[in-house]
Amino acid sequence: MAVVREFTLPDLGEGLTEAVIVQWLVEVGEVVAVDQPVVEVETAKAMVEVPCPYGGVVTARFGAAGTEVPVGAPLVTVAVGAAPEESAGRGSAPGSANGSASVAVPAAPAPAAEGAGTGAAGSGNVLVGYGTSGAAARRRRILPSAAEAPARRSATPAPPATTNGTATTNGTATTNGTAVADGARTVAVISPLVRRIAREHDLDLRDVRGSGRDGLILRTDVESAVRALGERQSAAARPAGPADTAAGPVPGEERIPLKGLRGAAAEKFSRSRREIPDATCWVDADATDLLATRRAMNVPGAPKVSLLALLARVCTAALARYPELNATVDTTAQEIVRLPAVHLGFAAQTDRGLVVPVVRDAQDRTVEQLSAEIARLTDAARAGKLSPAELSRGTFTLNNYGVFGVDGSTPILNHPEAAMLGVGRIAAKPWVHEGELAVREVVQLSFTFDHRVCDGGTAGGFLRYVADCVEQPALLLRSL
Repeated sequence: MAVVREFTLPDLGEGLTEAVIVQWLVEVGEVVAVDQPVVEVETAKAMVEVPCPYGGVVTARFGAAGTEVPVGAPLVTVAVGAAPEESAGRGSAPGSANGSASVAVPAAPAPAAEGAGTGAAGSGNVLVGYGTSGAAARRRRILPSAAEAPARRSATPAPPATTNGTATTNGTATTNGTAVADGARTVAVISPLVRRIAREHDLDLRDVRGSGRDGLILRTDVESAVRALGERQSAAARPAGPADTAAGPVPGEERIPLKGLRGAAAEKFSRSRREIPDATCWVDADATDLLATRRAMNVPGAPKVSLLALLARVCTAALARYPELNATVDTTAQEIVRLPAVHLGFAAQTDRGLVVPVVRDAQDRTVEQLSAEIARLTDAARAGKLSPAELSRGTFTLNNYGVFGVDGSTPILNHPEAAMLGVGRIAAKPWVHEGELAVREVVQLSFTFDHRVCDGGTAGGFLRYVADCVEQPALLLRSL
């Protein structure tokens, strides 16, 4: 007899607490293998295909495309050990979540070893919360499915009193296995990130209504409450006038939700502006010789070297001279933390918005290796296939906004990094070269830095060294 297993959205790492369903990769009644991807989801970091650790027949899917799903919520149920025709012949069960079809199978007790998969062969899935061992304990209590709930209720004593979907016992609240005591009312919240955001904005979580399962407060709920609080405070600070009586949406206006990648970027930009006292300096440089050097490198039959890779190599050489700029600020300990390795991020524009892939240990790579890795990460970014690890823990960012045809910019620092080099377009301009006026290829370089980490002398020295290397690429030989 088949065993129905429920697969929930696993912890995708990097502090992510929810994801949006992009598309289903399997249909109800379809046979899936262990670790076969069943759904593609979008997180605040990237697009991810989520593999299922169970093999069998898909009996139900939970959530349509565009649905936001919190970590721990069910994605699919799988009948382990059922034949496809056996499951299909039993008809469909009514009441499937979000209108998704489901296939009824005989109920059976869940096996004792969670993650046992099919027989002795365990899942090779390495997502957080699922692994190859068969005896790992759950990190969260998973609520019973609709089919299992009546049987469990009949065999379980009456539950304690609940408030807003959260059980309370002797003044202590429990939410999905997490106990939270908060005055007269309990708060349904799991994520430490949600609590931190609320704390930073002096937001009382007891006033927030959760949109998650059983009233669970999600990050989007807190961000919406923070925006509403700010609007109320702004309205209170304004003198009353005719405009205050014309509340409501404007006809024809378009509203775009700040969710997923767009929402994560907005939160990071806002936090950078709130926390980092940044400053920017800039200089024009003659890039004619740099372009000539690149042409000389790209001989027929050799791997191509991109201009961005050359600039990346200039950055690593400059950071070797000014290591205080490869740093971050620990606001809790009130310390500047200088980092041993250069994990170089570079801004990449995609159809889904701006992302910053990270080249690990850039200081140890040659120009050719940098070019190959930048190309790989750029292709993955445009396809939406970057992993969260490839989008995080950068230490310095290179921003080539010249691809948009602009000369200069004052970019927002990629929090919590302390510095960013910006590169404008390279254009032919009149320039004094060797004492005579000539037409040269000129680029504007800008450098934005955290003023807590260094003063203007260090920032100016860094930028001047970068400009010198752009004008005289032979200077790079000193650092190779």
